[in-house]
Amino acid sequence: MEFDFEKILDMVYLYAPKVLGAILTLLIGFWIAGIFAGKIKKSLAKSNVDKSLAPFLSSLIGISLRLLVILSAASMFGFNVTSFIAIFSALAFAIGLALQGNLGHMAAGILILFFRPFKVGDFIVTNGYSGTVREIQIFNTILTTLDNRVIIIPNGAISSNPLENLTSNPERKVPMTFGISYEADIDKARSIIEKVAASCEFIDHSQPVDILVSELGDSSVNFAVRPWCKTEDYWNVHFFMQEHIKKSFDAANIGIPFPQRDVHHYYPEGNKG
Repeated sequence: MEFDFEKILDMVYLYAPKVLGAILTLLIGFWIAGIFAGKIKKSLAKSNVDKSLAPFLSSLIGISLRLLVILSAASMFGFNVTSFIAIFSALAFAIGLALQGNLGHMAAGILILFFRPFKVGDFIVTNGYSGTVREIQIFNTILTTLDNRVIIIPNGAISSNPLENLTSNPERKVPMTFGISYEADIDKARSIIEKVAASCEFIDHSQPVDILVSELGDSSVNFAVRPWCKTEDYWNVHFFMQEHIKKSFDAANIGIPFPQRDVHHYYPEGNKG
């Protein structure tokens, strides 16, 4: 078999510049895309953007730029880029249908990262679970509970259900209820609660403490007590008040009643005893 060196040389002269141009386009294009994505990541890190959002955006931009570079290199070989894009779009549509649920969670994750109803470190309650936000991923949000369990919740479930962010505000009120017996002196009990609240270092004493008779219950007179504190001191205030109110009431002989019921027996005539 004889080789037609002239045809081979013609093909080399014809395609060598295209191959070289495509290789250079890929190398230089990927290099520029990497630099650009890195600068975007650094810029986002310096701004107030959530830490979970910066790597996601820089990665998305980097992938998009690299895809454009590949399309440009393909066009140098005479590929019909329009047809290639159509095929890619059809594949993306098919994959999207197969991963419809995950794409919904991804979209919800993007919305969470942009609108920031909560951030890493916040304590939230959602979908029957509560915990500190450890990580906001594209598909899921990871919580750490008070007893150090890990809860993984799909972002779609969070965005479509009520969400309570307990650490969004820097200060909170601590709602508590303390009951005293009907025989006890209300003014004396209120004075004791005021003294205990004044002795708690975690309460914000620049704001008044609500001490109100909220209910005349079945077996007790109930006080609603609501002091202000820093959000991070919420449980310190709660536990301090519970313990020291009980001790102070005991010392002052103020009873804290428990539910009880009077039972009366009625006997028919002639059946007593």
